Order: sequence, then C-alpha cells, then structure tokens
Amino acid sequence: MNPELKKVFNLLGIATKSNNIVSGEFKTEKAVKEQKAALVIVAEDASDNTKKMFMNMCSYYKVPIYFCGLKTELGHCMGKELRASLAITDKGLADAIEKQLKKM
Repeated sequence: MNPELKKVFNLLGIATKSNNIVSGEFKTEKAVKEQKAALVIVAEDASDNTKKMFMNMCSYYKVPIYFCGLKTELGHCMGKELRASLAITDKGLADAIEKQLKKM
C-alpha cells in the first residue's frame, strides 16, 4: 500500500473517532444534499451506478469527490465491515485528506 493511501486511511480513522464522517450511500447522499459534506470518497470497487450517482451529485453540489481504496479497506479504517461511500463533514480534515489524495 502506498504511503499516501495509508495516510488517507489514518485520517479517515481520525475523522471517525471525532465524529466528522458519515458513511453508507444514504447518509453520504444526505450530507451532500444538506451541504454538510466537505469531501466524498467512493470505493474503487463500488458499482458503476453508485459511482455515476455520486459523480453527478458532487458536481452539482460542488463537493470534491475521489475514488480510492476498496470497500473492505474503507470499512476497515472506520472499524466497520464494507463501506462503498463516505463523506467527511469537517473542512480541515477534508482538506488534509484531499491533500494526500492529490499526491497519489
């Protein structure tokens, strides 16, 4: 695993502990539509429909979106099973995560 991805997962863990993250399709969608999402991450192995839906939604609401990690990896760094999508609700954490994602 590359070091940037590892940092992203560590930051997602911090976001989870500080309650600055929502996960699962429904909660992620809600956060974007209520303009609470500062950043959206969708698993690379999510379905094409899921990816397309979040790409359209994030472009409409002007929320940065990235495709990284697998459902198992995203779930694991949050202490959960599988997670196909998640939204970071804290701007500072979102910026730190996005900085790492841009390096990849």
